[in-house]
Amino acid sequence: MTPSPTAPGSQLTSHLGMTERIFAGPKMRRLAAAVEDGLARVEEKLAAELQVGDALADVTSRYLYEAGGKRLRPMLSMLTAQLGEGATDYVIAGATALEMTHLGSLYHDDVMDGADVRRGVPSAHAVWGNNIAILTGDLLFSRASQLMAQIGERAIRLQADTFERLVLGQMHETVGAQAGDDPVEFYLQVLADKTGSLIAAAGQAGVLFSDAPSEYATPVLEFGERVGIAFQLLDDVIDLSADPDETGKVPGTDLRAGVPTMPYLLLGRSSDPSSKALKAAIDDGVARIADGADPVLLDDDLARLREHPATEATRELAAEWSRRAVSAIEPLPPGPVREALTRFARVMVDRSH
Repeated sequence: MTPSPTAPGSQLTSHLGMTERIFAGPKMRRLAAAVEDGLARVEEKLAAELQVGDALADVTSRYLYEAGGKRLRPMLSMLTAQLGEGATDYVIAGATALEMTHLGSLYHDDVMDGADVRRGVPSAHAVWGNNIAILTGDLLFSRASQLMAQIGERAIRLQADTFERLVLGQMHETVGAQAGDDPVEFYLQVLADKTGSLIAAAGQAGVLFSDAPSEYATPVLEFGERVGIAFQLLDDVIDLSADPDETGKVPGTDLRAGVPTMPYLLLGRSSDPSSKALKAAIDDGVARIADGADPVLLDDDLARLREHPATEATRELAAEWSRRAVSAIEPLPPGPVREALTRFARVMVDRSH
């Protein structure tokens, strides 16, 4: 497998239409050029940092990277860095380390969820087994930490704090809501920890490592976390898509694995007989799959959930969190960066239109 430092990063603009939708208009051209230049540098550094001397580890470490990816986090780092001195070497290193952390988490997530496909290719554990997939994720976490250590103490602290939240979010998702917990609020906190924290860290990296004014740190952190929640809520909608080309995964992968998503949780709040019957059918199907039944038995029920009002309500909730993200950056100075961040938040919830 040959490194391809340019191809994966191009996925961001092609899949989400970032160039057209975020950097539209002549006032955005200079900002767009700076961001694209920074992303190219991140891509080059990723390709270099993911090369490992051990033959097996070299292949497994680059496997999901070479499958593509949206590069949302580096994009956000490049944007927020423009609030300071731009894409400094430290910004590039921090953005690369956080993207490596994200990649590492995917190897672990697929093992825990039993996912067979990731980014349109067989998941790593389906190719090499659970042990190698887990160890590859660990290796990526280690190399990300080494990269952060080159920046200094504040970068190490950012990485450690973010990693702690990622682990706690996954732990809480694994255990599930307990007696007395509101399932929807519990799930939103899981999203804030599992997805929002890493996106928030990417925004923080742009501010901290470009020496931007310190008063921008909190608005950017809140923006990133809220965007992360919005992003994942929309992913819950897309997860039900009948088109695997849109998701890179088998439709309903999470629910088939017994992982609750927001459409399912909102379905559980519905009191009409039809909704209750659908939830019972999904619960029964998940239990049967856990006992070894063919996952296709849920196809019809997931198709019904896709058309249920709970799924549209999830889309609307994603839009609400996107609006909250935009409100968080009101303290930032008016101009192209704030406008681009506003559009960034909106693109996150427009991906399936």
